[in-house]
Amino acid sequence: MPVGSKKGSVIFSGFRALGLYSNHLSHVVRYHKKHREFYIVTAVGNCFHTYNVKKLGIVAVSNALPEDISCLAADRMLVYVAIGGKVSAFARNKEVVHMYTGHGADVHLLLPFGDHIISVDRDNAVIVWDVESEEEYLQITFDKVSFEVSAVMHPSTYLNKILFGSSQGGLQLWNVKSNKLLYTFTGWPSGVTVLQQTPAVDVVGVGLSSGQIIIHNIKFDESLMKFQQDWGPVTSLSFRTDGHPVMAAGSPIGHIGLWDLEEKKLVCQMRDAHNTAIAGLTFLHGEPLLITNGADNGIRVWIFDTAGGGGRLLRSRLGHSAPPTKILHHGLNGHHILSAGQDGTLQSFSTVHERFNRSLGHGSINKKKSKKKSLRYDKLKLPAITTFASESARQSDWDSIVACHRGYLMTTTWNYQKGSMGAHKLEPKRFNKNRALSVHATAVDITSCGNFVVIGLSSGHIDVYNMQSGMHRGQYGEDKAHSGAVRGVSVDGLNQLTVSAGADKLVNIWKFKSRKLILSIDLGTSPATTHLHRDSGMFAIALDDFTLNVLDMETKRIVRKFSGHRGQVNDMAFSPDGRWLITAAMDCTIRTWDLPSGCLVDCFLVEFAAVSLTMSPTGDFLASSHVDNLGIYLWSNNTLCSMVSLRPLPADYEPTGIMLPGTYEEGEGDADLNTEMIEYESPEQLDEQLVTLSLLADSRWKNLLHLDIIKKRNKPKEPPKVPKAAPFFMPTIPGLIPQFSLAWALTKVLFGTTLHFKWHVPQANTMNNPSSSSFPPDNDPVGLLKEMGPSGIDAELRGLAPDMGGDVSVLQGFLKMVASMLDSKRDFDLAQAYLALFLKLHIRLISQEPGLMEEASKVSEKLEETWTSMQTLFNQSLCLLSYTKSALL
Repeated sequence: MPVGSKKGSVIFSGFRALGLYSNHLSHVVRYHKKHREFYIVTAVGNCFHTYNVKKLGIVAVSNALPEDISCLAADRMLVYVAIGGKVSAFARNKEVVHMYTGHGADVHLLLPFGDHIISVDRDNAVIVWDVESEEEYLQITFDKVSFEVSAVMHPSTYLNKILFGSSQGGLQLWNVKSNKLLYTFTGWPSGVTVLQQTPAVDVVGVGLSSGQIIIHNIKFDESLMKFQQDWGPVTSLSFRTDGHPVMAAGSPIGHIGLWDLEEKKLVCQMRDAHNTAIAGLTFLHGEPLLITNGADNGIRVWIFDTAGGGGRLLRSRLGHSAPPTKILHHGLNGHHILSAGQDGTLQSFSTVHERFNRSLGHGSINKKKSKKKSLRYDKLKLPAITTFASESARQSDWDSIVACHRGYLMTTTWNYQKGSMGAHKLEPKRFNKNRALSVHATAVDITSCGNFVVIGLSSGHIDVYNMQSGMHRGQYGEDKAHSGAVRGVSVDGLNQLTVSAGADKLVNIWKFKSRKLILSIDLGTSPATTHLHRDSGMFAIALDDFTLNVLDMETKRIVRKFSGHRGQVNDMAFSPDGRWLITAAMDCTIRTWDLPSGCLVDCFLVEFAAVSLTMSPTGDFLASSHVDNLGIYLWSNNTLCSMVSLRPLPADYEPTGIMLPGTYEEGEGDADLNTEMIEYESPEQLDEQLVTLSLLADSRWKNLLHLDIIKKRNKPKEPPKVPKAAPFFMPTIPGLIPQFSLAWALTKVLFGTTLHFKWHVPQANTMNNPSSSSFPPDNDPVGLLKEMGPSGIDAELRGLAPDMGGDVSVLQGFLKMVASMLDSKRDFDLAQAYLALFLKLHIRLISQEPGLMEEASKVSEKLEETWTSMQTLFNQSLCLLSYTKSALL
């Protein structure tokens, strides 16, 4: 699949990713002296994020690398990342400034060391690089059988010394300047997983794979104290430097142990600090703050300001620890996206700023019991949410979200404003809570008023509940609504109709209030999923044969059928105006169908199949979630900010792939998306048979007949002042092309009124076509008149009369010019205006001259002929419009 192609999508371009904060790699803490602020650097896939500790606000996102980052480190100036056997150095948290290549295996350890960077690969090769020159300074190779390097650190105050830890349990101290092994520590039976400098010189903390923690003096090779954690290998260590002798140790199951080094005992356990292994933990220098991150896609900052030695959560950035299964915009402004993940949590992500993110928590069977610490959480947790519906109309009064859980008949309500589970658990009484029936909820929808919820079950039943009280209000059908599982259910915007689709290949339309069946439509194939656009009444149905049907709720007919997907359709979304239907399928394509034309207008490939789609109510963003991806990806709608030419795509169209937002380098992706778009330039006249207007402002020609009235009304109260004598050199406008000033150019036109038409009089044969090539372009009479204002046109037409220096032949030439304008059907409005003013000024002279009368009669015939055809078209259009407004369709 050609992911990263320059074509991609015409409508959508990648904007950014939401909900991505951390992965299994340990974070790095940096201190900015100028800002006097700490920053956290975390790896996310093939790029890294930088956050400030003060507010956990994102500061920068690095440019993407070709592969996922395997190791992360940083010093005062640069951030170092390893991908495969290459090491890259980033400056300004953004761009690569150095590359170090030479490893034959994947690099898994990095240590900045002054002007050098030390890297260790899986083949046990240690290379010391010069940062600026990118040259290899030193290479050390260890025997993998006897000493496999698993940890590395620089002991404080030890000049040019590096301490290596091995998976065999031993330690070695090296001088990297002289390339000498200074000392070999016997070590311990278990492998070394962590080496960390303590606040005391010569003393280091050693974490072992057995869970043992050793505080060891490397100067005298003595173990000062030992601790044992029962949660598995030590994943990370950190020491407080604010006056409290406390050590924190991370574990693979998400617990943190706090040990008092003076009393040599465990003082506190921070259980379930993360849902997965603690990837890294760091005490800020001189502050009672502990920063932790884990593979559960979370960053947490803990503060130690309470009695008992434990930390409380100060601030956090949390995403899904497992891929989202369903996303949906909540509210009418499009600023919040609800997301349900396979980790069982329901979260809200803000498209404006991360500080507005909130977690609604994990579903629980018994909310009160789950708060008791004596109970195990696993027994009370509900499984992951499969689908949910939300409505913001009454969210300030009662619960506004209803969710279905995997394998559960019971559906749960959630309160968005409180950010927690709601008051009700909706379950029909007909099954008497018999869990052996394997009946579960499959579809749900909340009415637009927020008062009722409709729930479809795998048994074919559809039930209605009241959102405020949680009481059962009835069911659809005498026994069942469908003979198979309900695949989709929706209520229209006015609570008049309910539409449902089932595995029995039927779409049923019901009266919402009486719950009576109105119509049943046989689809011929079982539906997979459905989606209703309430404003337009369009009900989209994705079938198991990968085709799409669109049902019009007004006419109750299938109005569109689309085919083209080569895999199961996972989700659908409508644009706010109901014009587009956007679909995502397991063939890794996201397609946009234009409903009015019934055509596919956009299609692009993504690397991972999209499992859920949602379009913002304002139409500015499309959000998607994908297989094996923890984030929510935003795609901006290009049609809102630029001209996009949409053309029907052929049936054999092969889409090209683009990378997910936030994961491609700058300048890549959508820079050339519109290169194939045809820029349409409208000609002056679309067709010779069409009457075309001039597009000039109305003020340029509409008041020509009333110019004398306007001049009388605008007559100055004082006589005009005598202008100064004209300068010897005519004033010009500054620029590359010399041009006379507008005031002097106007004077030239006014005092030489008959100049243009006198020039054209000898060429009477070309007057019939003013746009003929015989005329120089600067002397086209129609073009010159277009450039004039009403007063200038009035002066020109008055100057055509014999008593004003004109001639009868000039008058005759003007009538021929108007006739040619009517023949060409161009500038129809100007021809009418010029002819009306001409007749007003010269009607008496025309009646006295036979030649002018003959020419005027020809113009009259052409005018009547053109107007008759236009009037016929007007009448036809008005008749059709009147019929469509009054007829009952």
